[in-house]
Amino acid sequence: MQTSALGLGCMGMSDLYGPADENESIATIHAALDAGVTLLDTGDFYGMGHNEMLIAKALEGRERPQISVKFGGLRGPDGAWLGYDGRPIAVRNFVAYSLRRLRTDHIDVYRIARVDPEVPIEETVGAIADLVREGYVRHIGLSEVGAETIRRAHAVHPVSDLQIEYSLMSRGIEEEILPACRELGIGVTAYGVLSRGLLSGHWLPERELGAGDFRAHSPRFAGTNLERNLALVEALRTIADGKGVTVAQLAIAWVLGRGDDIVPLIGARRRDRLQEALGALDVSLTEADLAAIEAAVPAGSAAGDRYAPAQMAHLDSER
Repeated sequence: MQTSALGLGCMGMSDLYGPADENESIATIHAALDAGVTLLDTGDFYGMGHNEMLIAKALEGRERPQISVKFGGLRGPDGAWLGYDGRPIAVRNFVAYSLRRLRTDHIDVYRIARVDPEVPIEETVGAIADLVREGYVRHIGLSEVGAETIRRAHAVHPVSDLQIEYSLMSRGIEEEILPACRELGIGVTAYGVLSRGLLSGHWLPERELGAGDFRAHSPRFAGTNLERNLALVEALRTIADGKGVTVAQLAIAWVLGRGDDIVPLIGARRRDRLQEALGALDVSLTEADLAAIEAAVPAGSAAGDRYAPAQMAHLDSER
């Protein structure tokens, strides 16, 4: 599967980052498509279906881009997280609703958001493989899984893509997961490339987070962890200023430079943030730049885990 160099992650337009303006969200999707972005990423549980319907609305009268969908996350009517369901019968149910909400006859990449601990990954992937054979899905993806699970899934049906967090502050995939993907010819869509705003260069330490913003419960945004992480950002700012680019552009360009098989997902909800992110495509990093970036933000230097403990427990990639 070939995509644009950057993809647009649409989660924040519906959920988890606090209120978003729907008209601006749609305008941002339009601006991304007009700029040549061909990949939109969503999840059927983002806003309990709202994000898929938002994308469908944005695509009215436009040529359809590639759409990646995560499924399996269970939510209550109050938005509470209830776990994950990877049973084959559930896979078929989830895809039926996604196809209807997206107003499409197929999904380009379909993946369970987190491995269901009660269902072998072989059964979940086997169910998606059936959907591929039936024409409802084009490619099978995975999300936040470790190297062993990648191999087990790929043995059932070729996996096209792994979606996983990857940024200057989250480099855990480099030791085992990324090499496994490259051995098997599996691409990577990297989310969290700006570490949920920390690496944007726009985050202020006094910013208050509302109850609907999950970063209020994220260890990296808490207390002294936030102070230490923003100090890393200021070290990056010195490098960015020297190149005449923004901190966000530098951070995105770093991920872009990790390989042509890695596609960063930009979680922009506004056109100005999207345009800033797209500017990363024009940033070239020299060996001296890369050495300076490594010295400013060494691997493992981020303070705090990337999720709260309850969410970390769901990550097969962290085991």
